[in-house]
Amino acid sequence: MTDVSGTEDKGAGPTSPCADPLGDPFLPASFAVPARPATFLRRDRLVRHLDQALLTPLTVVNGAAGAGKTLLVADWAAGLDRPVAWLTTDAVDQGPGMFWAYLMQALRASGTPVPASVGRPSDANRVDHTLLARLAADLSTRDLPVIVVLDEYDRVSAPEIADQLEFVLHQAGAGLRLILVTRTEPLLPLHRYRAVGAMTEIRGAELAFTPDEAATLMARHGLRLGVTAARALVERTRGWAAGLRLCVLAALDSPNPELYLKEFEADHSTVADFLLAEVLKRQSAQTQDLLLRVSVLERFCPDLANALTGRADAEPLLAGLHRENAFVEHLGHSWYRLHPLFGEILRAHLRVRAPGLEPELHRRAARWLRHSGFLSEMLAHGTAAGDWEFTAGALVEDLAIGQLFTGLRSTDLAELISRMGPEAESPATSLVRAARELSRSDLDRGLPHLHHAEESLAADSPGAAAAQLSCALLEVLAARLTGSPGRAEQAAESARHLCKEVPAHLLDKHPELNALMQTHLGSARLWAGHFEDARAALSTVAGATGGAATALPREESLGHLALIDYLNGWPGRAERKALAAMRETERLSRDPPSGSGIDRMVLAAVAVDRNELAQAQSLLDAAADSPPALRDPVTEAGRAIATARLLLARGHTQAALEAAEPAVPADVVSPWAEGQTALVASAVHLAEGRPEVAARILRAVPDSQPACAVEAARAEFAAGRPDVAMDLLDGAHPEGRVGPAVTVRAALLRAQAADVAGDSATARRLVGQALIEARREQLRRPFLEAGPWLRPLLSTEPLRGLGAGWLTPGPSPAQAQPWAPVVEELSGRERDVLRRLAQMMSTEDIAADLYVSVNTVKTHLKSVYRKLAVNRRNDAVRRARELRLL
Repeated sequence: MTDVSGTEDKGAGPTSPCADPLGDPFLPASFAVPARPATFLRRDRLVRHLDQALLTPLTVVNGAAGAGKTLLVADWAAGLDRPVAWLTTDAVDQGPGMFWAYLMQALRASGTPVPASVGRPSDANRVDHTLLARLAADLSTRDLPVIVVLDEYDRVSAPEIADQLEFVLHQAGAGLRLILVTRTEPLLPLHRYRAVGAMTEIRGAELAFTPDEAATLMARHGLRLGVTAARALVERTRGWAAGLRLCVLAALDSPNPELYLKEFEADHSTVADFLLAEVLKRQSAQTQDLLLRVSVLERFCPDLANALTGRADAEPLLAGLHRENAFVEHLGHSWYRLHPLFGEILRAHLRVRAPGLEPELHRRAARWLRHSGFLSEMLAHGTAAGDWEFTAGALVEDLAIGQLFTGLRSTDLAELISRMGPEAESPATSLVRAARELSRSDLDRGLPHLHHAEESLAADSPGAAAAQLSCALLEVLAARLTGSPGRAEQAAESARHLCKEVPAHLLDKHPELNALMQTHLGSARLWAGHFEDARAALSTVAGATGGAATALPREESLGHLALIDYLNGWPGRAERKALAAMRETERLSRDPPSGSGIDRMVLAAVAVDRNELAQAQSLLDAAADSPPALRDPVTEAGRAIATARLLLARGHTQAALEAAEPAVPADVVSPWAEGQTALVASAVHLAEGRPEVAARILRAVPDSQPACAVEAARAEFAAGRPDVAMDLLDGAHPEGRVGPAVTVRAALLRAQAADVAGDSATARRLVGQALIEARREQLRRPFLEAGPWLRPLLSTEPLRGLGAGWLTPGPSPAQAQPWAPVVEELSGRERDVLRRLAQMMSTEDIAADLYVSVNTVKTHLKSVYRKLAVNRRNDAVRRARELRLL
């Protein structure tokens, strides 16, 4: 009967063990462990983690609706060798008395006896504390801890139940193992349990399916599409269990399951029915309105959400949604995002419930983001709203025009700008259009837009200085693309003055602007042959530490500096700078390419000088397969040099002559480009026995180019005028200004003259000098091009030793083996990576091509380097070719 408090009954009456406090029979389904479907996938990693629940008093399995929480725990419980008391709380009246009556009945249903002395709640809304104390005391005496699972615990709303549960859990000690399966954070002092290591937690991120698990799940349903298709589906569903299963079931009904999984519309699927019923319709009207409006955003904070709703209640609503695992993910620092599928469905629902509202929401978002300094996100929403004047104006006023060139967001920005209609005709829209076209080297379309912007820009308009500075940047770029160094200098000078009028914080915010300016100016100076001035501009960029924003200008500058070193005869320096440029490319993995690709041209030319013709061809092929965004005279001339020299080395003289004279449109003639063309032409005529023609071609080249002077001397010598040849060498003074690619050729020509004159000692001394100098750079072409007179000298000591192993076959006894042997055979996957390495593919490209992660590729590369005893990509490829692995 009921005691004076009315909360406990130890005798017979309406509250018998088979009835709840209201006298109704207990619902048996509340105590049944849910059955697993035939296609259920046991995930061992989660089961192993859940095994920790046997060692900790409290376990929380917390995830969104359909995350697979209940089936995970049910499967784990079914595999235990001891009883589990299971209570699904969704059918339980939430009063404390009713809750504890059902929990005690769950214990009995599992075969765990509850002594009559403990008592039973007789009031659905109350429970006596002494009953809880007796229950805890009884549990604490058990030999084996009692396992209790409370499924759908998020439906337990009475806060006093959490306090009572915490009391029993604490007092029961080692006699109770409580597992809460919930969508929300339970109102228990979880921090205390975490602090002492007394809690096991499995949350949404861990519940998410991996691509391998998703592939296995699909196979369980009879759908075998592999990990690649599974990875794409996992990315879209974020590994959400119910979403995966619903998508797979829908795909099975489709004539092309793989295509369905790639292209299905979430709002027309069973996933939409699930999320709308389980998540959206459970929310209040204000919360539903909030969710629909923020669905147009990639991410949002309370203030931004308030700007879209026109209310001020977003902060508690968003916190509650996240706490309830209502597919609102917390990103940190008060920022949130929607689950991608939920976002898709909400956007479709928004268009039905509020037609025409979406552009206005984008407009509100764009203005808030602009005011708050989130430029890139503002651009996306401004363009989505079709507000081109505002969007282009913000891009220009923020001095962010350079981001169309830096490769970070250039593709996205260009795609956004391409949607701009002809009705947008402000100076800012013209400037943005000009930047887009010039970023693709389209002068015919870009320059008219640039001139229109310059003509219509009012000096006293808001942000005029920033707009004028952006115009100056585009003018320098246009000058680079047209080979007009004078125009580049004028625009750069104008930019220097304008920088004083632009707020300093904008210049600090956009370091890419000055980096791009100096890179374009350096390229224009290089085209004009002003190497030192070009080096000054380019070095300021190459040596800067501006992070990712200036990575593309750094790559470009390093590539141009490499070309200067190559033209000055320093192949080793050129190679180091070109490789540094390529590392910048690989680090950012830009696709499509954003720069000129001049680094590969330089590396190809260096490879020709070393007579590594296959490597040179591979580099040129890679450059052709990924055409650069910027095509300027310097790039085209660099491509022509490398291609012509390779053809010449292979004996294709006429093809080399044609390749050396590309149509390079430029406002001024480049002295070094003209000189390099002349060098190839003279080499062709020399090879075909026409030294007079070769000499005549080189006489027309200014004598300020030592490489041309040395080759002119060679032509004169071949024409039978050794004195003229020596005078040309003496006048050129190559030893003081240029590197071994020129000085080695000069030394060999002097050696040939000494040999012809009968001065064998001088000839051997000069050849030895050339060998020592060339060995450091692995320069082989000068010796191969020198002629038959050299071969007898190279067969004598000590010259034979100086050339052995790198120039002539076989190492000398005194010279160590240049390569360590392979200590271990390469695996099949390592060979796959190596083959792609030889194709100049980036780490990210290799990963995508092989369907593995970038980290996996890096691991294979480390192993390849170790096995080949090398430290660099190029050395690995070179070593592999020597070992016939490629």
